[in-house]
Parts: sequence; structure tokens; C-alpha cells
Amino acid sequence: MAQAPLQPARGTHDLIGAEFRRHHLVIETARRIATLYGFEEWATPIFEDTRVFSRGLGDTSDVVSKEMYVFEDRGGESVTLRPENTAGVCRALVTNGLTQSNLPRKVFYAGPMFRYERPQKGRYRQFHQIGIEVLGAAEPLADAEVIACGWHIQQELGIDEGTVLEINTLGDAASRDAYRAALVDYFTAHKDALSDESRARLEKNPLRIVDSKDPKDKALVASAPTIHDHLTPEAAAFYAAVKRHLAAFDVPFRENPRIVRGLDYYSHTAFEFVTDRLGAQGTVMGGGRYNGLVEEMGGPPTPSVGWAAGVERLSLLVEAAALTPQAPRPVAVIPMGEVAEDAALQILQSLRDHGVVAEVAYKGNMKRRLERANKINAGAAVILGDAELAEGMAVVKNLDAGSQERVALPDLLRTLAETGVVESAAQAMLQTILEDEFGGGDLDGPLDADGDDEARG
Repeated sequence: MAQAPLQPARGTHDLIGAEFRRHHLVIETARRIATLYGFEEWATPIFEDTRVFSRGLGDTSDVVSKEMYVFEDRGGESVTLRPENTAGVCRALVTNGLTQSNLPRKVFYAGPMFRYERPQKGRYRQFHQIGIEVLGAAEPLADAEVIACGWHIQQELGIDEGTVLEINTLGDAASRDAYRAALVDYFTAHKDALSDESRARLEKNPLRIVDSKDPKDKALVASAPTIHDHLTPEAAAFYAAVKRHLAAFDVPFRENPRIVRGLDYYSHTAFEFVTDRLGAQGTVMGGGRYNGLVEEMGGPPTPSVGWAAGVERLSLLVEAAALTPQAPRPVAVIPMGEVAEDAALQILQSLRDHGVVAEVAYKGNMKRRLERANKINAGAAVILGDAELAEGMAVVKNLDAGSQERVALPDLLRTLAETGVVESAAQAMLQTILEDEFGGGDLDGPLDADGDDEARG
């Protein structure tokens, strides 16, 4: 009896075709823009000592208490698949002895994360994040610059019109102490109306009630005190500077006093880029300032700020904006005959060397190979027969127009560029080659008449 085919584990999925191209576009765009802002890329392990995340995220957080993939390895050590990467980056700063030199460090990262939660649109148990961290900068300009970088990435992706930046301040330690006391007084007076989870948080971490998603809590939170009434003059000045810098960076924003972070080492700026295009999963990028996290990893006090963004959610916005990258259209090289096949491989590689996506069918008659060319969405076919090769010729067939012409081998690249059947980037590259290397006039060409490749040296 045949067994049922294996399926991906619950909460995971394969990235194939257009979905992978969107995923790749998001990461490569973020990598390129982050580089413009002076960020260097780090790669930390996918699993860490469990204490990295229990310290970094707090024992009372949902991630630590409910969602982490924790297991004991064969040596008896407790390790965890990373649920996020900020804690790992801070650990890496300390581990590699980078806390005392060349600060601030500006770090970009991209990779898979893991959380055991209910899978839903844009949220998986294995998901992917991009993120940036500025480690060792206490100035409000750092907060504004990381936000500006995130906004720039969204602009480059073409999704900025679908997202809105919301910001808040968490103040300094004195501001937070005063705010915490005000929240305790307020929610204690309404304790019976709170959800069970928020009643537990009232004793341990009242700020997290402000971020509750429970409908019962939301009604109370709407009338709860805000931190803005409890800011010290220093904290108010910091927040004002962040907003001033954002205006200078031309980053639009709106203030949302309900954005909070529950752990004590978070301070000052908290922000989220939100959208209404993804249903309940409205946050696509979020972060803030965390002045105590490096210290939690065993390092010295190191003021830091950063953000993380879900690649899957950004990819969904790219799809919604109809901006999915198209797969490059290849040139199909079709040899007919043994002699032609040997020459075809040289031509095939010459096309690739000059930036043209090129494929060859491994078997079949002319009809089958042309059918294969159409299936892979080739823009043109280069048909090589023994008779044509003996004359130093090939047939170039425009698969969109259905037209074809005999072309001398030295003119092959020129013809493909002029007919516009190759990928635009490759076409521009070929045009540059023709103009710079061959002067745009008569050329001996990268291929001589008997098929030898002269362009690969």
C-alpha cells in the first residue's frame, strides 16, 4: 500500500517560484539600503543557549513562556531555536569582545526565526526576519536614523503607501517608575474587569496590560493613563528630538501612546510600522530603544536601538501592490546534431558569461525542444544545426513574435540585444559590451565563425 506523501511540518512552508522571488527581493532590498546607511551584516547561530532569550525577552513574556522551541542537546545543555535575533546580536557583541571598541556598531541581519504559535496569514512557526541594530549610541539621532532606514526600505519595495509609522516614548527610568505606579493604581481600581492574564500581569508587569489584545482589556486601556503625563524633562526632550529628526529625514508618523515594551531595559523610543492590508497581522516592522540588553548578556551598559521586520509580511505587501519580480526570461539554445551540440555548449556558456540567462534542453527533437522553450517562458531560441554551423550561422527565433532570422555567429550577442528578447539587465550589459569593447561597429564578436569562444579569457 502506497504511503501518503510527506507534508511540511505544521507552521512551515516551502518558498518556490513567485513567492521566493518576493522573499528574495525583500531581503536583498533591505541589505542594499542598510549598506547605504553604514550597516554591516552579521550572522549569528540559529540556536543559542536558552539563557540568551530568557534573559533577553523576560520570563513573563509570551515568547519565553509559550512560544520558544527549547530542547536539551546530547550534552545535556538547554538550547533554543532563536525566536528573534536582537538578543543574539547583543550576545555576539559581548562574546566577540566588541563592547569597548569602535562603537557604535551598526548591524544588519536576515534569517529564519522560530516560534511555536498558531499559524495564520503572514505568520509561521518558521518565519524570516530582517533587522538592524545600532549598538552603543545613546543619542536620539540614532533612533531616528534606524526608523528612516526602515522607511527607506519600504519605499524601495514600493509598499510605503500601505504602511504608517506609529511612535511613542517609554521615557527614562524615572518616567517609567511614575507611569508604572499610575497604571497599577488605575488597573487595580478595575481589577475585576480585567482578563485573567492581565490580572496576573498587574502584579508582575503592568505595562504589558497596555498592549493586551483581549477585548475586555482594550476597553479599559482606552481610558488608562499615558506615559506622556509622567515624563521627566530629560525624557520629554529626548522624545522631541526624535520627532524633530524624523521630520528632517522626511519620515511621516503619528503618535500612539499605547505602544509599550514590558521589559525594564527598554526605554525612550518605541515604534511600529502598521498596515490594514494584512488583516489582524497589522505590524510589519517594529522596534525601539533598549539600553540594558547588552548588560543582560554580561557586557557593560550599552545604549542601543533597532528594529525587526517579518519578511513574510513584507512579501505579502509586495504581492498586494502587484510588485512581484518576474523570473528572468532565458534564451533557449537548441542544438540539432552531434556537431551542433558541442558548439551549442560553448555558445551557451558564452551567453551566460555575458549576463544572459540561457538554457539547453537535454533531449528531444526540434518540436519537443521548442515546446520546452515555451514552457520556461524563453524569449528567444538560438537554433544550431550542423549545416548552419558549417556556414558560421545560427537561427535566432523570437518566440514572442514568432519571427526568425539567420545570424552570423559573431553577431549573435548583438542580435539578442537588439531584438530585446533577453532580460533588461542583461540587455544593458550586452549593449555596454558592444559599445565599449567593440565600439558599436563591426566586430569579430565573442564567438568566431567556427564556434570557438573568444570572450571568456
